[in-house]
Amino acid sequence: MAQTSAQIGILMGGRSAERTVSLSTGQAVYAALVRRGYRATRIDVDASLPRLLRARRVQLAFLALHGRGGEDGAVQGLLEVMRIPYTGSGVRASAMGLNKPVTRDFVRLHRVPVAPGVVVGEDGRPGPPAHLPWPLVVKPANEGSTVGVVIVRRPSQWRRALARVREYDREVLVESFIEGREIAVSVLDGEALPPVEIVAPGGMYDYAAKYERAGTQYICPAPLTTGQERRVTSLAVRSYRAMGCAGAARVDFRLTRRGRPVFLEINTIPGMTRRSLLPMSARQAGLDYDALTERILRSALERQARWRAAG
Repeated sequence: MAQTSAQIGILMGGRSAERTVSLSTGQAVYAALVRRGYRATRIDVDASLPRLLRARRVQLAFLALHGRGGEDGAVQGLLEVMRIPYTGSGVRASAMGLNKPVTRDFVRLHRVPVAPGVVVGEDGRPGPPAHLPWPLVVKPANEGSTVGVVIVRRPSQWRRALARVREYDREVLVESFIEGREIAVSVLDGEALPPVEIVAPGGMYDYAAKYERAGTQYICPAPLTTGQERRVTSLAVRSYRAMGCAGAARVDFRLTRRGRPVFLEINTIPGMTRRSLLPMSARQAGLDYDALTERILRSALERQARWRAAG
């Protein structure tokens, strides 16, 4: 049952490389909120967003955006200026979370293990970093959903991989590829949900494995020892709190062959499609999709209450 009569604007789509996924997330969220009795409207985000927010009299924003322009603090900053409460993390956590090198350095300061890595700027380098163990993972610094990520297994592949990744971002993060298992931990209001293990064809959970190719397997709860689960969930919550996240987030790890978690990235607006990891983990914890959507909405309601209290 709805706990607010406010008009909720579901911000979705946008112009990032993750537009299609965002539209799916937004549609699913809209349906859930309507089923719960909320007043909601869908907004495909573009340059007319401020006008649309006013025209539709949006009082709360549910962010179903992914990638640049929606997950990087830009929309969050606009909503702050317009005094429209919104779901999820604030400006700082969002901006930091989308930038992989910044996130990586920040969580490492909070004793979260990361892979050996280096940032390659626009001027580039003639060859791969000599000090990093092979194989290498080459990533755009400011994209989500592993968009543009390439594994480089031989020096002869370096130039082509770097050129491909630079189609998405001029700043590139290069890390040693961690052989092992892919584990994702969703965190909701500061508490870890059951971890998910992803078994992707070819061993790489890239954009195609997430949304395009069949054959990717999801195991929830992940088959971990008690110690492994305690360690990976503790690191996920530590990363979430260190970044200053709110609402829902997802922290991705590689679990080495010796069972050691290594941080990959944090996602401050996790996907909410029917095959996304956050709803899967929440269901295992006893929260169906509609209940999860309503829980996420609470972060906007809490932000609204804080703003009212502050005048």
